[in-house]
Amino acid sequence: MPHFEKHIFICENRRDPLNPKGCCAAKGSEAIRNEFKRLLAEKGLRGRMRANSAGCLDQCANGPSVVVYPEQIWYTVPRVEDVLEIVEQHLIGGRPVERLLMKDQKKE
Repeated sequence: MPHFEKHIFICENRRDPLNPKGCCAAKGSEAIRNEFKRLLAEKGLRGRMRANSAGCLDQCANGPSVVVYPEQIWYTVPRVEDVLEIVEQHLIGGRPVERLLMKDQKKE
């Protein structure tokens, strides 16, 4: 059974376009997952860390939603370009990216 230092789940939930919560898939979460996977491989982290698509994480209104375990750090990742910062600063450097934390996790 593989053991990962970090496991990154990216919501790829799809809802009806009229749903007021929206959905992460419509906000580009598939491209975000692909970028996590690409960067983990590029930085030699494959096997130590894993990025997976997830069904609804119940945060689509805040999405695209990403959660990193085991720390349970929740991010809103609005752009594919933000993934590099999470990989370098959080996954490698151990410091969550404050500006991308979901609202209820931010230190006020």
